[in-house]
Amino acid sequence: MSEGETPVRVMVVDDHPMWRDAVERDLQAAGLDVVAVAADGAQAIARARAARPQVVVLDLQIPEPNGVEVTRTVLEHDPSARVLILSASGEHADVLAAVKAGATGYLVKSASREELLDAVRRVARGDSVFTPGLAGLVLGEFRRLSGEGEPADDRPALTDRETEVLRMVATGMSYKQIAEQLVISHRTVQNHVQNTLRKLQLHNRVELTRYVIEQGLEVTDGDGR
Repeated sequence: MSEGETPVRVMVVDDHPMWRDAVERDLQAAGLDVVAVAADGAQAIARARAARPQVVVLDLQIPEPNGVEVTRTVLEHDPSARVLILSASGEHADVLAAVKAGATGYLVKSASREELLDAVRRVARGDSVFTPGLAGLVLGEFRRLSGEGEPADDRPALTDRETEVLRMVATGMSYKQIAEQLVISHRTVQNHVQNTLRKLQLHNRVELTRYVIEQGLEVTDGDGR
């Protein structure tokens, strides 16, 4: 964190005290501001309304209401908040349910401390972050379940490169990673994203990711698979 920069406000929700305390310590040690913790869904909803965290690090398997319902309720109350799921489950159905409820990111609990800290910071900036290799599979499953395999007739016309960048954004890749993958400049990636936002009348990367999900666009992971 740069000098003078306001630390990201985070809430941690998990019903396992040792795990919850460990995550809280890691976040605080990295300079993030843990403004609240909760052990169940009811606490999470009440404390999120009082503390107004920027990012909620949330386990799915918590006492009722579960993580999916907490995600939906928290975002209905504060649409500016971001939810990062941190769960032992990597099941596609769980990930899909979380994304449909509005979660911006999804990590499994095998993620390293560094991956968690990076994910919290990126989610706070509006990026979509998934455990590596999971995003493309989940978005593909969403496409199958929603039956939206055919492009909409009124879909705005994007260039091939804009579509390519859009798909990479949906996997959670950073601008730097996209630039390196496509061998173009960071500025060029930004321009493509801004042009795509304008054409689609969207506002940020989160909305771009949801557009990809809703339209059923094919998504590849960072290795182009």
